[in-house]
Amino acid sequence: MQHNEAKFTVGQLVLHKLFGYRGVIIDVDPFFQGSEQWYQQVARTRPPKDRPWYHVLVHDAEHQTYVAERNLMEDSSGEAIEHDDIDFYFIELKNGMYYSHKAFN
Repeated sequence: MQHNEAKFTVGQLVLHKLFGYRGVIIDVDPFFQGSEQWYQQVARTRPPKDRPWYHVLVHDAEHQTYVAERNLMEDSSGEAIEHDDIDFYFIELKNGMYYSHKAFN
């Protein structure tokens, strides 16, 4: 399996192409690392498993999602993400990017 470099980084604002929600990336997997059952039930468009997948805090929601790279695009709004866990991951939003003093994957 060939693994390609991730297009997005931790702290980057993104927009889901299909569902229209905004979010911020909190972790990056170089390839799909979920279960086959989850993939069959949730990933209905069958995005490639050998490309990066992202853990995303969803704006104005209480959950996070796991999203294939092809379903994301950059959110250039620069607007803050409203999520209860945002302060756990990041310390500030500056120039449209979240920054953290913590080291994550």
